[in-house]
Amino acid sequence: MSGVAERAFAALVEAGARLEPGLTEAERVDVEARWGIRFCDDHAALLALGVPVGDGWLDWRDDPEIIVRARLDLPVDGLLFDVGHNGFWPASWGERPAAAAAAEAAAREQLARWPRLVPLYGHRYVPAGPCPAPAPVLSVVQSDVIFYGLDLHDWVRREFFGVPLPPASRRPEVGEWSRLAGGCEDCDL
Repeated sequence: MSGVAERAFAALVEAGARLEPGLTEAERVDVEARWGIRFCDDHAALLALGVPVGDGWLDWRDDPEIIVRARLDLPVDGLLFDVGHNGFWPASWGERPAAAAAAEAAAREQLARWPRLVPLYGHRYVPAGPCPAPAPVLSVVQSDVIFYGLDLHDWVRREFFGVPLPPASRRPEVGEWSRLAGGCEDCDL
């Protein structure tokens, strides 16, 4: 069991989060297969301890398909919105096609190569597995991406207790998402 997950779980209990019994191994495997995802080790360990439910949380057992799918798709959909409406186009994607439909298709192709993100709470996401532990938590709203926790425990302390992110901390890499979080939306990702 992940020490990060255990500390995050204890902090969620302290914060008064509503927690359902943890996912069994069979339930986790079923959820991952159903949604075509893999939880990173820390997230899987947290969900084995307890499943947070209620406002902001994704209930992996009971939320309707439309809600789960929307939350899974939101990071990419948000970037596609910015491609279509706000001029988002990293230099590494090459020349932007003039036609809107062609630009969206090219952006989808590029984004399919980015690491997958899995919903945690609200617009907070963790990288899908496999990824190095500890997994960071990102806040993702369209192309506005920031680090919101160096790991799950750090995130719970920040989200629910107002503890600031350490200013000069080394942040784990999550591919292109990390570069966006570092302020590189206009640079070569």
